[in-house]
Amino acid sequence: MDTKNDNRLVRLIPNGLTLSRLVLTLVFLSMILYSPHTGSEKPAAFLMVAFTLFVIAGLTDIFDGPVARAFGVTSKFGRMVDPLADKILVGGAFICFVIVRQPTFTNIFSPCTETLIQWTTAIVIIAREVFVTILRHIAEARGVSFAATVTGKVKMFVQSFGIGTVMIKWAFVSRPWGDWFTVVTFAIMLLVTVVSGIKSLQRPRR
Repeated sequence: MDTKNDNRLVRLIPNGLTLSRLVLTLVFLSMILYSPHTGSEKPAAFLMVAFTLFVIAGLTDIFDGPVARAFGVTSKFGRMVDPLADKILVGGAFICFVIVRQPTFTNIFSPCTETLIQWTTAIVIIAREVFVTILRHIAEARGVSFAATVTGKVKMFVQSFGIGTVMIKWAFVSRPWGDWFTVVTFAIMLLVTVVSGIKSLQRPRR
């Protein structure tokens, strides 16, 4: 009896990590949206708390898959909800950045160019995620596994690095080098995002 209960608890761990990431994501996104209302142009402490939540959410993404495989409790639920949680975390962050008008590039670009960069980044990232989600549903409906690949993991890492770059720049950096570093980071991030989307199209779906 105890063994059965232990097995049930073990099966809950990976999905529990995924669900905890969703909760952390909602808090993180709420903090981004509230940041402009803290009364400070650079609310460093507040943003670093939000960034810490983002890092913890990212760590749950690193561990839930290996834990599931280690205990032999992988499931269709995990394969579907885990990437969905990632999409809400990353896509939601860039939508929130558009709303709060971050990142800024006041040292090198006009406000119009800033807005263009913010919107273009969000649209490309979200379009890729919607596209891959459709492909995943088609594959799963046909009984074909559409688990995460190395390309997808690299994309997730680069996008997470991009989010961290925005948060740290917003909190601490006002100099031109910070603007240029963010621009280069965004360029690499968009390139990796597009390439990973193309790679997903080449995967078998039947």
